[in-house]
Amino acid sequence: MESILASVNCPADIKSLTIDQLRQLCDEIRDELIEITSKHGGHLGSNLGVVELTVALHKVFDSPKDKFIFDVSHQGYVHKILTGRKEYLHTLRQTGGCSGFLQREESEHDHFGAGHAGTALSSALGFAAARDALNTDDKIVAVVGDGGLGCGVSLEALNNAADTTKDIIFILNDNKMSISPNVGGMSKYLNRIITDGRYNHFKSSVADLVKKIPGIGSSLKNGISKVEEAAKGLLIPGVIFEELGLRYFGPVDGHDIEELISTFKKLKELKQPVLLHLLTEKGHGFEGAKNDPEKCHGFKKKEVTSKDSNALSVTKPAGLTFSNIFGDELCQLAKKDDKVVSITAGMLSGTGMQKFKDAFPEKVYDVGIAEEHGTIFAAGMAGGGLKPIVGIYATFMQRAMDCVYHDICLQELPVIFCMDRAGIVEDGPTHHGIVDISFWRSLPNLHILQPRDATELRQMMNMALDFKVASVIRYPKTDSSDLDVNRDELVLGKSEVIRQGKDICIWASGRECEHALQVASILAPKGIEVKVVNTRFLAPFDQTALLKDSQEMPVITLEDHMINGGLASICSEILTNKKHNGLVAKGYPSEIIPWGKTKDIRQQYGLLPEQIASEIEELLKK
Repeated sequence: MESILASVNCPADIKSLTIDQLRQLCDEIRDELIEITSKHGGHLGSNLGVVELTVALHKVFDSPKDKFIFDVSHQGYVHKILTGRKEYLHTLRQTGGCSGFLQREESEHDHFGAGHAGTALSSALGFAAARDALNTDDKIVAVVGDGGLGCGVSLEALNNAADTTKDIIFILNDNKMSISPNVGGMSKYLNRIITDGRYNHFKSSVADLVKKIPGIGSSLKNGISKVEEAAKGLLIPGVIFEELGLRYFGPVDGHDIEELISTFKKLKELKQPVLLHLLTEKGHGFEGAKNDPEKCHGFKKKEVTSKDSNALSVTKPAGLTFSNIFGDELCQLAKKDDKVVSITAGMLSGTGMQKFKDAFPEKVYDVGIAEEHGTIFAAGMAGGGLKPIVGIYATFMQRAMDCVYHDICLQELPVIFCMDRAGIVEDGPTHHGIVDISFWRSLPNLHILQPRDATELRQMMNMALDFKVASVIRYPKTDSSDLDVNRDELVLGKSEVIRQGKDICIWASGRECEHALQVASILAPKGIEVKVVNTRFLAPFDQTALLKDSQEMPVITLEDHMINGGLASICSEILTNKKHNGLVAKGYPSEIIPWGKTKDIRQQYGLLPEQIASEIEELLKK
């Protein structure tokens, strides 16, 4: 069979395709997605779920004149394939290659970049307002998942939609999943629309009745779909959306390409705010993704072990990650203290909390993709006498910064924030956890801790449980194996020396201690003795030890964070107007750090151990 995908290089190439050809195209796109993600990793399940939806959008509408805004945009691979980037997508997540999200600078078809949930509806309303003000006739279509719809900002946009424009299309991609299964009232409401007992009872009763009509029962039953749709509209309309001024359509099968095209053609002619409710399946057409949607939401590299069974072999990290240790220690803390509870924002698996949920289901609160709510919720828990431990990625936690200050720090509430993915990650600028320390260290009544390894993370979690104020424990998405070096008693605000030296001192933050030790090992045979200090605490900070080291030898700061606002800034502020032997900062500059392999990114910014060692040699020569 001749490939249709091979001849598709832009949206215009699918305009003349028949329904059968479009179905074949969808099958070929799924094969392409599986092939690419099996080599490079990526968001497989979410993209498999929107194949027909994206193809239908490009069939009916005219991109880039008409604008598609995807919430999160991690489901944009199909859109990229159809807009001239099918070859480029084979460089997915590679250094200098294709981003896993939409990027305005990557294509004229990408009108709004994203990486976090909850941005599509608001930005789409902004585009619609701009169109209305400029008197153009482009259509604005926003695609949001049922997980993203529960975000506070999405609900704010829904509330404002009818007052903003009379011409916009919201598509609700309802697959009952974000990263973890969706939770909350909105998700339950959407599920009731689908499963409402009155409608299902009515449907089965009518079907049974029609079949009993002599002679014409079977043929009449085959044409009853219009009656079913009418009954559905009468019995279970999208009341919430209608009350907000949106005309509600659905639910519609999101994998029926013919029905989607027919529906989009009708919606294109309407001049009113509408919401189309689609039912899709995350990982549709691929059993490996369907059977384990959380693991296939976003992953590193997988291997397709059997095309017949669509099975996946998951590549596991060599050792236990900080996420694993966090989940395990949560269990230990809960066993010792019945006031311990945990909160996450739709990321049970990613943060390592699944083990805790299995052991203590009544102590886990998954608030969905609602970091602000989760933060203030934790404040209320702490105020009520519980000991909440919040597990959220560092980059997502940035969305609730003001809540930490206003609702927790000002009231001296002892909430513990354990922030995974603190540092560079492969997904790029929307997911790098490298800009937050500058904010956290500006807050009163907040301790900032960074563990070097698994044992230290456990110690810090136990220590934080006794704090009278809030704390932030930051750690990267890496192996957490214990470092085989000196380990001092953990004392609040005190650093530890993990390698002695007299020529130069590296103050390292968190897991960067491992890289600092590697630098010291490279330089030792050359007669250069490097002292390595594990910073441990960024707030309170060990000023006494830093001042002593800086007076004896040059100091280098090493951090998986931006230099401005991070460890280097802390040290620079302490040493201002003080006599010292020099301070060199090693971290990331204040610019957009790209996506790619973490080793490649470190190399680009001179942060590999061998690069730092070479720089130290030159420094000491001078």
